[in-house]
Formats: sequence, structure tokens, C-alpha cells
Amino acid sequence: MIILPAIDIKDSNCVRLFKGDFSTVEKVATDYLETAKSFEEAGAEWIHMVDLDGAKEGKPVNTKIYTDVAEKTGLKVELGGGIRSLETIQEYLNMGISRVILGSVALKNPALVRDAVEKFGSEKIVVGIDAMNGMVATEGWLETSDVNYIDLANQMIKSGVRYFIFTDISKDGTLSGVNREQLQALADGTADCNIIASGGVHTMEDIKACKAMGLYGTICGKSIYKGTLNLKEAIEYAEKNS
Repeated sequence: MIILPAIDIKDSNCVRLFKGDFSTVEKVATDYLETAKSFEEAGAEWIHMVDLDGAKEGKPVNTKIYTDVAEKTGLKVELGGGIRSLETIQEYLNMGISRVILGSVALKNPALVRDAVEKFGSEKIVVGIDAMNGMVATEGWLETSDVNYIDLANQMIKSGVRYFIFTDISKDGTLSGVNREQLQALADGTADCNIIASGGVHTMEDIKACKAMGLYGTICGKSIYKGTLNLKEAIEYAEKNS
């Protein structure tokens, strides 16, 4: 299992939100590059980055920050927020981004996801499924649909998607533990795909739970910044017997 430490960017700052609420913005680090380098020093190979401004505006906003991290560290960058076209995906990949996250468009424009996987390969595309009470939310979590998260995942698998990030919005930024029940249901309800857990990671117990479920990866944000999870220890545990 891989551990993906997270940096969310809003107004060029490293922030975290509580349950995805933009009014709860909390600055968690001063310098994004120093923060990314500290993750690398702890043993991380990947970094999960989100353009919160982009998610809200539906277009890339803080591009230089992500390309800086890709260019000036050895980290592989997984990036989401405001990615709505094949052109944007192409631009990011050309800039050294390793994997792009398609979120709202998975529900609103599934043909784009299919075309992206076909053009760039399943390794380069991850679908972010964010859910509230099991129902998919879109547009920076500002809208909730009537589509079940497992149903959406299975639709995406038919389009060639092999990587998913699942976030239980009610857990995100709360340090209350991952939603084991929904993650397990997703793992059981889908076949031949790689699931990354996101939202609620608090301590090593969450890392152990995700690894026990056979998940591909776990995203850690606030737990690292608040010191409830030691990144180095989490990475070492996750890599054991992988």
C-alpha cells in the first residue's frame, strides 16, 4: 500500500478544510515546497494535491505550485481540482504531473473519462468519488446527486478506469477515522481496481485498517499536520509485505 501525504491549495496557501466546507479554511503550512520536501524526506514517493480554487471555478488556478513540486522534488504528483477537459489533462501531464484526478466530470461527463483513459492510459487517470451518506457529491462538494458511490465506480470500471479515490465527506478533515464500512463495501462491490482511501485518517490504526482491507493507497492530510500520525512510520508500515 502507498501513503499519499496531501497538500490542498487555496489562494496559494497550504490549507485543510473541515468536511469540505470552504468557510472552515485553516492554513496548515507556510511553504508548499518545503512541505513537499519534508514528505519526500519521510520516505513518500507520491503526493496528493488538490486545487481547491480550481475545484470551485471549474478550471486550473494554482498551476505553478503543482508543477514546482513535480520539477523540484522527486515526488510523483497526483493532482485534482478543476480538471474538466482532455486539453487540461494533456497540459498537466506534459508539465510532469504523474496522475490526474477526475471528480465532478465522472458523473457529469462520463464520456470524457472514457476518452481520457483511452488517450492517456488507466495509470494516468484516477476518478475521485466523494460521497455524502453514500451519494456522490460534485462541484467542490457543493452539490449532491442521487447516484450511489459504488454504482458510479462500476460505471467507471466499464470505461476502463482502474484507480479510484474514495472520500466520505463527513469524515474529511475531522480526524475521526476512515469510514471502514463504506471502504470495505466499495472494495467488495468492485472488481480489479485500485482504491485509495481519503478522509478521516487520524492514527496508525487507520493505516492498519486500510492495509488490512487490501487497499492500494491511503491519503493523509490533517493527521500529518496535527501530529497524530507519523508519516515516516505510516509509510514504513504500509510498505511492509506490499
